Amino acid sequence: MADGSSFNVKLYIYDMSKGLARQLSPMMLGKQVEGIWHTSIVVYGEEFFFGGGGIMSCFPGGTILGMSDSTVDLGNTEVPRDLFQEYLSSLRESTYRPEKYHLFEHNCNTFSAEVAQFLTGSKIPSYITDLPSEVLATPFGQALRPFLDSVTITPSGDNGMHGYGQW
Repeated sequence: MADGSSFNVKLYIYDMSKGLARQLSPMMLGKQVEGIWHTSIVVYGEEFFFGGGGIMSCFPGGTILGMSDSTVDLGNTEVPRDLFQEYLSSLRESTYRPEKYHLFEHNCNTFSAEVAQFLTGSKIPSYITDLPSEVLATPFGQALRPFLDSVTITPSGDNGMHGYGQW
């Protein structure tokens, strides 16, 4: 990049169960699960995520989920903001269209993993990306799969901030 600008990239991690997964998973799944994870990428002063509404953005911590439960520093990127916006537009028109959302196979964590790789070459933690297969490998997960396959999660980031929202 000509001007040498570098931008910090963070992974925001939210426990959608608010601690219930940790408490109930041994009894329901027969194994310990620490949380039900929603993730997003924070870069250029915005939080980017994927859900049933497609690719969206807001100020960091501006979703209905509030502030993240934890944060992972993924490093820095030299990808300029305009190139990143072009990248997001191409994702929005292809692999991350709203109708392509799937709770277990194509979700916010899939999006975060792909965007992290693009921006920094880093992976997101495997305890997040491996969770769907771990849950579905249990008898309870298999029994719930038909219901869970129909679930769409869309943590709204549209809180009236001009320039933010759906991509």
